[in-house]
Amino acid sequence: MKLAYITLAVVLACTPCAAEEGTSLAIGSEGASPPWNSIDASGQLIGFDIDVGKELCHRAKIECRFIAQDWDGIIPALTVGKFDAIMSGMAITEKRKKSIAFSQPYAGGFNQIVVRGDLKLAPTDTSQKLDLTVIDASKQQVLDQLKQALEGKTLGVLRSSNSEVVLNELFGSSATIRSYDSQDNLQLDLAAGRIDGGLADYFTWKTFLDSKDGEGASFFGPELSGGPWGPGVGVGLRQADTELLATFNRAIDEAREDGTLERLSLQWFGIDVSPSR
Repeated sequence: MKLAYITLAVVLACTPCAAEEGTSLAIGSEGASPPWNSIDASGQLIGFDIDVGKELCHRAKIECRFIAQDWDGIIPALTVGKFDAIMSGMAITEKRKKSIAFSQPYAGGFNQIVVRGDLKLAPTDTSQKLDLTVIDASKQQVLDQLKQALEGKTLGVLRSSNSEVVLNELFGSSATIRSYDSQDNLQLDLAAGRIDGGLADYFTWKTFLDSKDGEGASFFGPELSGGPWGPGVGVGLRQADTELLATFNRAIDEAREDGTLERLSLQWFGIDVSPSR
């Protein structure tokens, strides 16, 4: 008898026979952070995360379906069994690894500050790269200059994100930090002038800045990575699901080695964000 859905305990006991048993996994994604993930006019989840997820499931011979889930509740929804994996541009961090497991990275990326143009702040080098894993004197000088420039400003950020951690740590003592339940609502307030700027994933910002609503804003300061953002973006899984973790890791290895991850990242981002081989 073929199953339309199977609990993860059975999945783990029979991952190699998934195709024979008609196994179906549910994958959660926010659907509000293009081009990583978004919802199209027909209500379907689309984006880099979705295409990579389909590719990994195909290689593992597992049927997968995708479920939209608000960012705030995406990890709790995984742990209580609403779905079996998260693919939502989620950075691999030590804090998150206390409650869930991660595959190896299937993408990299960086974050950046965006501000309203009418603030008329002094120009900065937006192509500079700043890894926050170790902050030496030269990096601290750049951060201090940013802190001074943004003093007294109101900055938005996605609630429960690593960007929220970074923004509070770096600028919480000099700027007002406003957390949002979605990137869409943050961008609406930025476009309406209710906040002065914000911190988020570069590619998500790029989609916004290229739209009519984003015409009055621009990037500010260096590309930020490392530190709380960890080594890259991975598939989130329940900690007990070790066999499923191994299955995803094998599929990611294959997709990286044959250039599929590079092809999909060029398709969605215009640059290669696939992990180094």
